[in-house]
Amino acid sequence: MTTAHEPQPPALPYGTPDAPRIAVRGQAHLEVDPEIARIGITVTARGRDRRTALDDLTRRNTTALDLIKTYGDAVERLETGAFSITPELTKHGRAERIRTYHGRVHITAELTDFTALGELTTRLADLDLTRVDGPWWALRPDSPAHRKARQQAVHEAVQRAREYADALGTTLTALVELADTGAENPPPYPQAPGGRMRSVAYAASAEDTAAAPLDLEPQRQHIHAQVNARFTMAPPRL
Repeated sequence: MTTAHEPQPPALPYGTPDAPRIAVRGQAHLEVDPEIARIGITVTARGRDRRTALDDLTRRNTTALDLIKTYGDAVERLETGAFSITPELTKHGRAERIRTYHGRVHITAELTDFTALGELTTRLADLDLTRVDGPWWALRPDSPAHRKARQQAVHEAVQRAREYADALGTTLTALVELADTGAENPPPYPQAPGGRMRSVAYAASAEDTAAAPLDLEPQRQHIHAQVNARFTMAPPRL
């Protein structure tokens, strides 16, 4: 039993015999090529004292940044994220003695030129104590593909409503409501099997030849759009 203070559910917008209403749902699903690829670079260093760890980390971080910047316009965005210098205590003994220091800095790069992506990730993974994760494929938030999916969902809703009206021998007269239930994308950083690359824990020697660039195939992006629509139609003769 409900009281006067409890909210009442909204009444459904039923039509009338003179203006029957029809409610439909329009959906669209597109599969398109990605527009950007993101990679995460983690540079690490280790030293017996804080200054040594910090100096090594600074040098390796600069090397990684300089390498990424050589790709010019192929890199649309370059950001430095978390940075840390952490002491590691000895496992034995009562005194709190520092055994070593660990340094870490995280870099994120966003590329639009996929032909340079494989070469860059390979060269980064060849750096000393550098780990590379990714790539994560995505669309831009303002990608035309999102608009196309929404438009297709609206067109399907109108077409479906017309088919229902045709089945009753009548026609649509007006649009009463169009509710956007969202155009949904996969997560911005989908982790696909085999999508993670990790460097070796040592630098290549001068005699080593450069590693061959990785052949990275862009992952197709799935876009979903859905709308709810209500129309009025001319009274059918039943």
